[in-house]
Amino acid sequence: MNIKVSDVANLPSRFGRFKVQAFKEGHKEHLVIFKEPLAKIPIVRVHSECLTGDAIGSLKCDCRDQLEFALKMAEETNGMVIYLRQEGRNIGLLNKINAYALQDKGFDTIEANHQLGFKADERTYEIVTYILHHFGIKKIKLLTNNPEKVNAISDIEIVERIPIVIEANEHNEGYLKTKKEQMGHLL
Repeated sequence: MNIKVSDVANLPSRFGRFKVQAFKEGHKEHLVIFKEPLAKIPIVRVHSECLTGDAIGSLKCDCRDQLEFALKMAEETNGMVIYLRQEGRNIGLLNKINAYALQDKGFDTIEANHQLGFKADERTYEIVTYILHHFGIKKIKLLTNNPEKVNAISDIEIVERIPIVIEANEHNEGYLKTKKEQMGHLL
């Protein structure tokens, strides 16, 4: 794995005073947001980029709510958020918007991805192990509802899975139901 790592910088935010460091993997640049000093066994959120949710506040998903929950938790517990540049479950922004258009026609999130020639979830998590090793972390409490993240993180002991409980809204109820019933998310 050929990874380039940035220097550490300060990032004061509305969620707290963090440190940030970027990790460049090929053409993707991931961001790690963390509170110093990191807890001995930090709470870690592995969050995949969602421009429409994270930045614009889309109600079609629960991404922004999960990210904000994770940042508050990182501030309170001296934890970490690993922000992976894997837009649209790693199908990219253009394809994600095409999937949205298919969802507008009645397809669920998985069916839409399949219509576009993708698996339900194209994300990978190898970089997570690299990042955690970079920080000297051997054990974590993983903040996730996704069992695939638990299974995909290797060579790191996950001592606890902490759920993220987010209220559904009228626009994301079907999306959350699909995540639970078809993708096995622990909601």
